[in-house]
Amino acid sequence: MNVAQSAFYLAIGAAGVAFCIVGIGAARRNRAGTGARQPDQVVRRPTVVELAIGAVVAFFDTLGIGSFAPTTAIFKLRHIVPDELIPGTLNVGLTPAALLESLIFVTAIIVEPVLLITVVVSAAAGAWLGAGIVARLPRRAIQVTMGIALLIAGSVFTAVNLGALPGGGTAMGLVGWKFGFAVGINFILGALMSAGIGLYAPCMITLALLGMHPLAAFPIMMGACALVQPVASLRFFQTNKFAWGPSLGLAVGSIPGVLIAAYIVKSLPLSALRWLVIVVIVYAAFAMLRSATHAGALRSAARSGAR
Repeated sequence: MNVAQSAFYLAIGAAGVAFCIVGIGAARRNRAGTGARQPDQVVRRPTVVELAIGAVVAFFDTLGIGSFAPTTAIFKLRHIVPDELIPGTLNVGLTPAALLESLIFVTAIIVEPVLLITVVVSAAAGAWLGAGIVARLPRRAIQVTMGIALLIAGSVFTAVNLGALPGGGTAMGLVGWKFGFAVGINFILGALMSAGIGLYAPCMITLALLGMHPLAAFPIMMGACALVQPVASLRFFQTNKFAWGPSLGLAVGSIPGVLIAAYIVKSLPLSALRWLVIVVIVYAAFAMLRSATHAGALRSAARSGAR
């Protein structure tokens, strides 16, 4: 095991331990009656539907579909989680899947070690900052952000299906302005992930445009997500701005979903399924933006009446 691998697995292990310790502490405080502001923020057991959602989205995430956008769409269309709690619920609930996927798939790190560590830490720092901002955002701002995020995800999925995304180059590392650009972009992507915008696709596209080989980009992408989500979750545990039941459903249900996809199914013809996901995501995006527009109209009407 080389230095990069050792550092990677040490960081993942530390993030996982911190996630569990802080999460247990937050659950105890919640049960003691502190921190909960509405029924969705109270600790409860997940439902069968929530467990099933966790298994399904993690299964397809492991095979390359992604999980943030589909989960957001399901939550919005089925009214499972209030809009303002979706970003925190995604980060907290899908952290175990991100950690497990990284441990399964990143078995050989061939990317330049300094680049790997710097980019991953930068994304984690962005997540810490971003989660703090998201926790203070009003409901309408989160609705607009999530609606735009879903439209972006739908556009990326469409580009993937049409073969319009860059394939990447041959570089195993970056130097000069490309190094700094990659670090800066991943800081931003880490912050945006706290708002519910998935990191996988934009990170892969950025590194490909900079000329990196897909095999080198993969551990950066996986490592960043495996650290970003636990770090963001620490913030959400502090603010309690997530739904406990759905988060637990995602966390528990995602484990068998990842294992089945990784060791039993391994691959599927995903193009047709991705088109279906695109339709659902775009519909959910407009539903989210419509909710934000309606909330804005009601607020304007209330202000006019007050005058």
